[in-house]
Amino acid sequence: MEDEVMSEIHLGCPPATNKPFLSRFSFSGHHHCNFSVDKDGDLLLPRRNKNNFTTVPSPLSFTVTIQHSITSTLPLVGLQVWKSQLVLSEFVLHKTCTSSEFHGIVCLELGSGTGLLGILLARVAKAVFLTDHGDAILGNCANNVEINSSLFNPKTVVNVRELNWISEWPIQDTNCHCTIPDNSVSWFMFRYCWSSQDFEQVKNASFIFAADVVYSDDLTIALFSTLKRLMSFGCDKVLYLGLEKRYNFSLNDLNVVANGYACFRSYIKESGLCEQEKGTFVGKRIDVTHIPQYIKDYDRGEDVEVWEIKYIF
Repeated sequence: MEDEVMSEIHLGCPPATNKPFLSRFSFSGHHHCNFSVDKDGDLLLPRRNKNNFTTVPSPLSFTVTIQHSITSTLPLVGLQVWKSQLVLSEFVLHKTCTSSEFHGIVCLELGSGTGLLGILLARVAKAVFLTDHGDAILGNCANNVEINSSLFNPKTVVNVRELNWISEWPIQDTNCHCTIPDNSVSWFMFRYCWSSQDFEQVKNASFIFAADVVYSDDLTIALFSTLKRLMSFGCDKVLYLGLEKRYNFSLNDLNVVANGYACFRSYIKESGLCEQEKGTFVGKRIDVTHIPQYIKDYDRGEDVEVWEIKYIF
């Protein structure tokens, strides 16, 4: 029997059962979002048109309902909510409150898990691709998208797609076209596959997001292999990545070390500290103390980082 792990976000939840648990994350931006009112005191929602897509900023406060597991085996950690996912979600919400940078964009999330971050992006983006691996995680993500669909911009398209980082993706060929069969069992098998139209949209994705995907060296190596292909695909792309340093005692080092974080950093050249060479990832850390905490009742701690990363090719 595999050992189970538990995100500290779920501490205090009822004991684990076979049934999924519902958590409600209340986002409050009363002190951080700059909105104006008209002479009658009604809220003025500024609109920005980009490629004929009209977006409306997030309201001052709202609640996202997330179905998740309280504990899981390591291969199914995407069924839980993790701390860096919350911090990156707050970063995205702050951007949507204070700028139009994410309004009307096409974006892709890697390792979407429960879909919380993508649900926030769907409030202002034009198209959101939520990707992960495995039917259980993808099915739960799709369910959360459905639960929270009333929060989305009406014109936003949200797609849940299978993406295995060890596969040679993205590849465009005639086998990528998806035709949904009439048979419901077959439809379930094909519902998360990529279409040729998807690939055309991903070419135009200007932003990639990923949270809490750095915890295994093998997965980190596979992640950056995927990022090399993806960030060389179509238009220039910016990656926003949230992670949490996890420390373990190492017999080799005879010390407590964050090996997963060290593997991640081996791929990143810090901007301003080196020349930008072709074939390198250049990143800068975002000061998380400048990101307001829109979600209450959780402790960020000191080991969560958010990075802005570009690929030079």
